[in-house]
Amino acid sequence: MATMVLDIGGTAIKSGLFDGETLSDIQETPTEAGLGGAHVVQRSKDIIASYRERCPFDRIGISTAGQVDPVSGQIIYANENIPGYTGTRLGEIIAQTFHVPTAVENDVNAAAIGESVFGAGKGRREFVCLTYGTGVGGAIFSGGRLYSGCSYSAGEFGAIVTHPEDRDIGSDMFSGCYEKYASVTALVKSAVQMDPTLDSGRKIFERIDEPEVRALVDRWTTEIVYGLITIVHMLNPECVILGGGIMEQPCVLEQLREKLYPNIMPSFRHVQIKRAALGNRAGMLGAAVL
Repeated sequence: MATMVLDIGGTAIKSGLFDGETLSDIQETPTEAGLGGAHVVQRSKDIIASYRERCPFDRIGISTAGQVDPVSGQIIYANENIPGYTGTRLGEIIAQTFHVPTAVENDVNAAAIGESVFGAGKGRREFVCLTYGTGVGGAIFSGGRLYSGCSYSAGEFGAIVTHPEDRDIGSDMFSGCYEKYASVTALVKSAVQMDPTLDSGRKIFERIDEPEVRALVDRWTTEIVYGLITIVHMLNPECVILGGGIMEQPCVLEQLREKLYPNIMPSFRHVQIKRAALGNRAGMLGAAVL
């Protein structure tokens, strides 16, 4: 029997079946996250039901945006990208609907689990995984196991304060924080201010040979390094795995390595900076492992 897997993101819900070795019947459905948590839950149920009509499965694994209590399957916290998602007892709802064991985990944690078993973290006991997209997400592996913290929310690297001069928690809890400067959202925001046509990461890197665009990307990779300096010195990982579609650009990883190593103590320079190996399958594979 197969495992049904979902990866619920702010833009799309990826789904598929895992047979113990490979993913198959992979599909992508718009999340329509702006319609709220209840809509996302119903959309997930509809997707699972459509698979059940043609493919038997005996368990369900779910990777999802938001902070997750993996024991109860509840969404501890989700920002306004999915309004009303906080507090959703997702695991319980899905298990009761389909009458099979159901596991739920945060999307970056699930991706790190996938990388640890099948990808760039295989054989590694001490590593961190970061994804750069709408925000910055993180996960920590210590002693070969996911480290979740006392309330399952460890790895919120996007909340590292890198620009205290911009800190204003009255207007924004994430003001001055890493993800405001190092996310792809931040890169695109800066690019649009320079040229309104540069409204996506893809368009930016299509014009990377232009001096102004290259300088923009250079400033952005420096912002990424600011956070990595703290993370490497704090956690002393053997490997840092970087995910998100933007990391597929070869020049990004090259710049990060060039900038990071001179900025960390010699005793930490053994750390390897690696691109995530599983791409957009990582969350689904991690959910399958769970």
